[in-house]
Amino acid sequence: MSERRMGSVRTLPLCLMLLWALALVAGVQSAAAAELVMFEDEGCSWCRRWHAEIGPGYPKTEEGRLAPLRRVNIRDQASAGVELKRPVTATPTFVLVENDREVGRLVGYPGRDFFYSLLGEVLARLPGIIAVAAGAGGIRMWYREVAIPTLSVSKAEP
Repeated sequence: MSERRMGSVRTLPLCLMLLWALALVAGVQSAAAAELVMFEDEGCSWCRRWHAEIGPGYPKTEEGRLAPLRRVNIRDQASAGVELKRPVTATPTFVLVENDREVGRLVGYPGRDFFYSLLGEVLARLPGIIAVAAGAGGIRMWYREVAIPTLSVSKAEP
């Protein structure tokens, strides 16, 4: 086999790895389209409790990476840029949004012991989500299915 052909055969695995990495990055970017919109009010004691118990750690969780939090005053819901299925009438209300449309919601704050499990039920409604959970505050991981492009390779003629 000529030296030139050997070089292209050696670079094939590198090209396949690069294509796989690009597909993975594309999947991560589509996951970033999701967000958790928290409709709140400054006089809401349950909102303050959520901020004290969950708020500081939320961005560091798998859920927070999958659906970053955006806070919106309940009075500003018309200008929030979200197509809601129905108006928000209670605070806090957590609306899961993807591509500016409501996917699901969690009304109220059930406390630190139940928040993540209930949020998990809402997150599972995102298209292409694969959930792995161990319960009781244990391991929780969320993954987007990623379409990996296929590459057909034909043999080079001698």
